[in-house]
Amino acid sequence: MSELDKTDKRILELLQSNGRLSSAKIASTLSLSETPCWRRIKRLEEQGYIEDYQANLNRRKVGFGVMAFVQLTYIEHDEKTTKDFEQMILACDSVLACYNMTGDADFLLQVVAKDLDDYSAFIDNVLRKLSGVSSIRSSISLKEIKSSSRLPIN
Repeated sequence: MSELDKTDKRILELLQSNGRLSSAKIASTLSLSETPCWRRIKRLEEQGYIEDYQANLNRRKVGFGVMAFVQLTYIEHDEKTTKDFEQMILACDSVLACYNMTGDADFLLQVVAKDLDDYSAFIDNVLRKLSGVSSIRSSISLKEIKSSSRLPIN
């Protein structure tokens, strides 16, 4: 972040709050000319500060009423088991996020499902079929207080 100046940081903030902003609108907001603003945005993309653009969907409106956090503990930590696990996670659309953790569990998954039956099927058909898993602990979200992917830039 130290290589970013104040204008770069402001561009990142604006795009995080509205990824549909055109470079012309960003330039106008920041009192810049359009071409230098466009160049800054392209540089931020090329340097990996901006990874992607997406629309944030309301999970309930698109049919996912259950949000679960799953802690997985493994008996085995060999290369093949880890690789198989990572491939399964990357291929599974209902897993929104997966983190390798310190502490009691090896992995923490954020999972969406249509309903509890759908979530139960995910546990039975996906997680219980993984080799080397010694423990699966689920916590179901009752209420979402805050959900954001926006990073604090300043």
